[in-house]
Amino acid sequence: MDLSQIKLVATDMDGTLLNSNGDVSPLFFELFEELQHLGVTFIAASGRQYYSIIHKLDAIKNDIIVIAENGALTMQRDKELQCTEINRETYLELLDLTKDLEGSQVILCGRKKAYIEPHGYVFENMLSEFYGRYEVVDNLSKVVDDQYLKIAICNQNGSEKYLYPALKHLENRLKVKVSGEVWLDISHHNAHKGYALQKVQENLNIKPENTMVFGDYNNDLEMMSQATYSFAMQNAHPNVKAIANYSTKSNNENGVEYMLQKMIKAKKATNL
Repeated sequence: MDLSQIKLVATDMDGTLLNSNGDVSPLFFELFEELQHLGVTFIAASGRQYYSIIHKLDAIKNDIIVIAENGALTMQRDKELQCTEINRETYLELLDLTKDLEGSQVILCGRKKAYIEPHGYVFENMLSEFYGRYEVVDNLSKVVDDQYLKIAICNQNGSEKYLYPALKHLENRLKVKVSGEVWLDISHHNAHKGYALQKVQENLNIKPENTMVFGDYNNDLEMMSQATYSFAMQNAHPNVKAIANYSTKSNNENGVEYMLQKMIKAKKATNL
């Protein structure tokens, strides 16, 4: 494993860079400065909304690339690099399919903001952790003045058990992704972290063998395939552990920072 060759680092947020409290460690920001000095590009890649990601990484938001909404939107500073949306006809079809999923809350993830129907304070409080900008509307089918990036569905009984079986038949034409224990996302077939990362690699002329990625859940699987140095967190889903080439410590043990320190040390040694 020759970490001195790394030019690009991409990491998931929840369960990966963020600890169980949803925080980024102070150590990461220290290491980020070293990454900059070494000319390494950093990407935050998440199912979260863009505004939520840059809130977590506010101190460095102008120096990173953000892949948001599971790959539907890629941003660098205020510049949109890539946007993959679903059309209104498909969106309305998805709303119709999801309306009868008992115990589920549906979120329209738009380009401008997220939209939900009234679900009460408890749900909104939970939602605000992942969506920095959202609006409560009477009827999701009436949202027209925005782009539709994805549909996110929350079910506290478990997304893999209760949501995926009911929606997996859409996989022949859409991306249906279990993105967390209670979350499932539906988006355009090309709206995933792997596609978004590939486009960044092409633009920067950086190959998979010069790329390091970190992830923990099923929405990270395609991203893993874009990097020779793919790391599953110790707390990762079995599917991620099966496909990743390497592993690291858990998110609560600063597993990302642990490998970044090793990579920085290797690059410095090569530059001596």
